[in-house]
Amino acid sequence: MATVDGTLVTSAVAGDSAATDALLGLLRPGVLRYCRARLGDRRHRDSDAEDCAQEILLAVLDALPGYRHEPSRFWGFVYGVAAHKVVDAHRHRQDDVSVPVPEFAPVPSDRPGPLGHVEAAERRERLNLLLGQLAPQQRDVVVLRLVLGLSARDAAGVLGLAGAGAVRVSQHRALIALRRHIAASPVP
Repeated sequence: MATVDGTLVTSAVAGDSAATDALLGLLRPGVLRYCRARLGDRRHRDSDAEDCAQEILLAVLDALPGYRHEPSRFWGFVYGVAAHKVVDAHRHRQDDVSVPVPEFAPVPSDRPGPLGHVEAAERRERLNLLLGQLAPQQRDVVVLRLVLGLSARDAAGVLGLAGAGAVRVSQHRALIALRRHIAASPVP
């Protein structure tokens, strides 16, 4: 820490611009070291300590005309201002979303992305075209059995068929017809 001459402080407080320039020149290295010690971690921008030091010196410059203490207590005054400015800088870091952070791995999502939506729409369209090729009863059997997961007996009750055997036969014929349609027009 540089020793500050009492007459330099007194002259700067009185408004002597040369004394003020000399005083700020003496203060800057110590203030910057203080800021680097308090703000110098590598997770944040390198300029944080320098910016904070500049704000401290500006605050000292603004408060200089009102300084009424002993010149020997001037460094304590400067570090008091510095402590408040460092706290402000830490608050600013918390609010500042532009501070670089380590790369985060993308969070897996159960929701499909844009490509997934397009693919799902294409599958639905293809399925509707294929189901449109079947007879109405066969289409209903395929939807009830394979899409909704009903048992053969329940599907027979919904469709009004004689029994589960009739549903299984209709499903078998519908699947054979679907295989023929798929083989005749393969998906590009």
